[in-house]
Amino acid sequence: MELNLADKMRKLREILKSMNKVLVAFSGGVDSSFLLKVAKDSLGEKDVLAVTATSPLYPQRELEFAKKIVREIGVRHILIESNELKIAGFSDNPIHRCYLCKKGLFSELRRVAEEEGFFHIVEGSTLDDERDHRPGKMAIKELGIRSPLKEALFSKNEVREASKELGLTNWDKPSFACLASRFPYHSKITEEELRRVEEAEEFLIGLGFKQVRVRHYRDLARIELYPEEIDRLMGKYLRERVVNHFKKIGYKYVTLDLQGFRSGSMNEVLS
Repeated sequence: MELNLADKMRKLREILKSMNKVLVAFSGGVDSSFLLKVAKDSLGEKDVLAVTATSPLYPQRELEFAKKIVREIGVRHILIESNELKIAGFSDNPIHRCYLCKKGLFSELRRVAEEEGFFHIVEGSTLDDERDHRPGKMAIKELGIRSPLKEALFSKNEVREASKELGLTNWDKPSFACLASRFPYHSKITEEELRRVEEAEEFLIGLGFKQVRVRHYRDLARIELYPEEIDRLMGKYLRERVVNHFKKIGYKYVTLDLQGFRSGSMNEVLS
């Protein structure tokens, strides 16, 4: 029998209550925010800890947003430093890059959990995350990290719906993936080029585009936007502003992907 949203909410609360205390791997995105909110409501403020990793792969805008959401939810928040570029092999951007990242991150979260007296670590994957190339899932499994939203059979859309009902202010926040996902596999990832991608995306967001990806091919930028926002960028004035800014920060060629934004577009070469 297929569960409705109310059934899934009950199941999620039961899963969290069975753990008594949880450390939540918190990014500030819709999924981890929803998980953190339900954990706090189910277990109480003292038995929930949010941990966020600062990283060259994580824009400052996203970090500040994560801090804001934790304050709204009202639980203790710890920031840890993470630099994936120091992980052996990561900067070469292999196909299993996400495995290397998650293994390093959750190993550090395991250390924090032990220091803080939390025996369970949870993260915000949903059923939708089963549909794409996600090698990080193996690291999560190896380290015994729980994914309560997936266990309770939540889809991404159901998380958004339930988040809105709970009054979470970021229920409609566009999805975000780490900046490493902007680089084609096997192309070198450097901190300098990560900053260029971040600056390019910040510029587009500052122009009012809701969802952006700047896929980075050294001298060439491939911009992805929601399809309904493409025509706006193609206006002469705005197009020239974008081209001029991108060239100023180091791109020689500026392109627009007519297919529009889609999560994990760099994985299309794997199919």
